[in-house]
Amino acid sequence: MLAFFSSFLLIVVSELADKTQLLVLSFATKYKPLKVLAGISVAALLVMLAAALIGDKLSLLLPMKYLKILAGVSFIGFGMWSLKGECECAKEKKVARFNPFMTIVIAFSLAELGDKTQLAAISLGAQYQSFFAVWLGSSFGMIVADMAAILMAIVAGKKIPEKPMRYISAGLFILFGALVIIEGAQLFLQK
Repeated sequence: MLAFFSSFLLIVVSELADKTQLLVLSFATKYKPLKVLAGISVAALLVMLAAALIGDKLSLLLPMKYLKILAGVSFIGFGMWSLKGECECAKEKKVARFNPFMTIVIAFSLAELGDKTQLAAISLGAQYQSFFAVWLGSSFGMIVADMAAILMAIVAGKKIPEKPMRYISAGLFILFGALVIIEGAQLFLQK
């Protein structure tokens, strides 16, 4: 039980004002709240499963510098996509590659790879050596923290017109994409 509650609390605190929480806020201004909640829930369960199972061996599969660059490029791509107006979105539905749910799952999962919350879950897994408790505690902690971002988007979405929200959303994606690419570039320069 200690492993579950420690994981839950540490992840809730770690996720506050984190880039993935801001990503959730951005998604919640664009998509229905239940779709966003479902997407982040699946992504959180998958990402924390990887953290609990793989632990510190994650970087052996794909070095973090490549993961950061990939995540950054995808953020910028999502930002550019967010700039499209409703007319383009209606046309795009015919040829859409990913539905909103999959978009949320993929973007959130990429954003979380190598993030402090995933690294915290890896550390907790090593400390408690309790895969199931750490996985569930970390996952639920992330979901609860990100539900706060969804609620903020619901409140803000009623007060802010759609067009400015679209630009804010796109700007956040592009900004975080650039920051993550810079983090990845710094990792390339370190060695």
